[in-house]
Amino acid sequence: MQIQRLLIAAAVAAVFAGCSTQATQDQAASSEAQPAARASAQLTPAQPGQAPRSTTSTARASAMPSKHSIYYEYDKSEIKSDDKKVIEAHADYLRSNPGVKVVVEGNADERGSAEYNLALGQRRADSVSKVMTLLGVSSDRIETVSFGKEKPKVSGHGESAWSENRRSDIVYR
Repeated sequence: MQIQRLLIAAAVAAVFAGCSTQATQDQAASSEAQPAARASAQLTPAQPGQAPRSTTSTARASAMPSKHSIYYEYDKSEIKSDDKKVIEAHADYLRSNPGVKVVVEGNADERGSAEYNLALGQRRADSVSKVMTLLGVSSDRIETVSFGKEKPKVSGHGESAWSENRRSDIVYR
């Protein structure tokens, strides 16, 4: 288990190190385009759980990731490799948009006590926050909250519903 954590930390560090030069170049390019983008951008309402989107075709609007949920195995808070890519995309977006903040909402399925599921949801939200921080997003821009089993995505009492409810949602504010 310790070796696995070290490997994950090394992989995250490698991704962060590889992105630092690109992020600096992207930030320089986006700072040149910001005045024009601000002048012409109009925000439209977003779907619940998503940030407002610009009606212009700026790089900022296209850079916002479309997937906002990270899913977990039963009774776990470890992030799967496929979902790490989702978190990396959100971290990229946050790094290139320094005024944007995010709330990571941890959730659990209906099994277990309310207290246990609140703690599990918090561990899930914290795991997403930790990866974002390792990828260069300032921790003061990330808030975590747990809803436990109180905010299900899908109603039902079987594995298909439970697997959708074991998640962290990344919500822009």
